[in-house]
Amino acid sequence: MADIRNKAAYHEYFIEDKYDAGLVLLGTEVKSLRGGRASFNDSYCFFHRGELWVKSLHIAEYSHGIGNNHNPVRERKLLLQKKELRKIEAKMKEKGYTIIPLRIFFNEGGLAKMEIGLGKGKKLYDKRETIKQRDNARELKRFMK
Repeated sequence: MADIRNKAAYHEYFIEDKYDAGLVLLGTEVKSLRGGRASFNDSYCFFHRGELWVKSLHIAEYSHGIGNNHNPVRERKLLLQKKELRKIEAKMKEKGYTIIPLRIFFNEGGLAKMEIGLGKGKKLYDKRETIKQRDNARELKRFMK
């Protein structure tokens, strides 16, 4: 099973909360995701009429799809419980918060899910600090062996 991760999200944002949301997909999109063919470049989530949507998530066209292939960058609806949606929407009203897609995976039942994170953007000095901490942890691990 494919597990597609947004590696840049943790570099660009401080992730505070995580949620697992269902994805409304077409058949060719599911087949493409099972092959691991998706990209998170500049993708983000937004609210429209009380529903959560993901924008500019690129799911490549299915190679064996004949004429009914999907649009690779269409907006896709995310499925969450109303209680979670209200909680996220309230946080979004605070300054600096954004909803970032973190990864796409398939659960035990074979359903496509997206892990989204509620986060705040990092400043340049925060990014440098994160890189420094990661390098220090790597060096410490190397010395422990």
